[in-house]
Amino acid sequence: MDEENRVLVTGGAGFIGSHICDALLSMGASVVCLDNLITGKYANIEHLEEEKRFKFIEGDIRDLDTCISAMENCDSVNHQAALGSVPRSVSDPVTTHSHNATGTLNIFHAAQKLGVKRVVYASSSSTYGDEGTLPKIETRIGVPLSPYAVTKRISEMYSTVFSTLHGMEMIGMRYFNIFGPRQDPEGMYAAVIPKFTSLILNGERPQIHGDGEQSRDFTHISNAVSANLKALFSTNPEAFGRVFNIACGYRISINKLYELIHSIISKDHPGIPSIEPMYVESRPGDVKHSLADIKLAIKLLDYSPEVGVEEGLISTVRSFY
Repeated sequence: MDEENRVLVTGGAGFIGSHICDALLSMGASVVCLDNLITGKYANIEHLEEEKRFKFIEGDIRDLDTCISAMENCDSVNHQAALGSVPRSVSDPVTTHSHNATGTLNIFHAAQKLGVKRVVYASSSSTYGDEGTLPKIETRIGVPLSPYAVTKRISEMYSTVFSTLHGMEMIGMRYFNIFGPRQDPEGMYAAVIPKFTSLILNGERPQIHGDGEQSRDFTHISNAVSANLKALFSTNPEAFGRVFNIACGYRISINKLYELIHSIISKDHPGIPSIEPMYVESRPGDVKHSLADIKLAIKLLDYSPEVGVEEGLISTVRSFY
């Protein structure tokens, strides 16, 4: 790929964004990484600082001028910046909205002002809300169950408007529980896989909310990166103005997930004692089950999840050693 192909990656120091930066650079593209380092970590991109095709800007998408400045001379945008976590959005909806809704609008508006047509952005399976039918199909959504879900739905709606009004090539990634190396295990809003792994390795008992039979379509980071690259460089006009489920199309319960992680650690570290989880009350805003229909992404983006849950868990858990 010609290094003249310049991509802005927002949230590029975060878990998903940093992996996308790596992949774009390995393809030969130039990358501008914009991150405010609130949840992203410079350590995730520190290995790129000597790369001449990589530029890091510490800045906030909530400031429109920052978005415009970072996007100048870029050919496309990969928008990953967000304040994640359903529980965080329940406790602080205003801050979540400012990052995820206002910040996303700033990115879309900056792209429109600068004539950047291709914008690939992160959405979430939380947008399905109380729609209980499985598997989840892109066109069938319910009422959001959390402020976080509302902000992601707003992003999708703005995407439709910018696509329709300005002819922009907007493509949404409706993620289902992405996991992998660099996912933060610390803090009260940490994702379940790194949190379970870190606690077991430290000999502590993880908490499971509810009865543990709630299920998720866990998706390894490599699948998410592949989907983003296919969307960024797609030549299929049918993909524009759409949002796609990005998942494996396979679900497991939180109890089963815990068993798998514990088993991997036990085999690698026989000296670590068997640890039983603690069951606590369910969290408000959480959905009971989640499973994606990925046929649309397969058809229009040529998406194919190549790393399954168990294979992905082995490499992810071992990245903690």
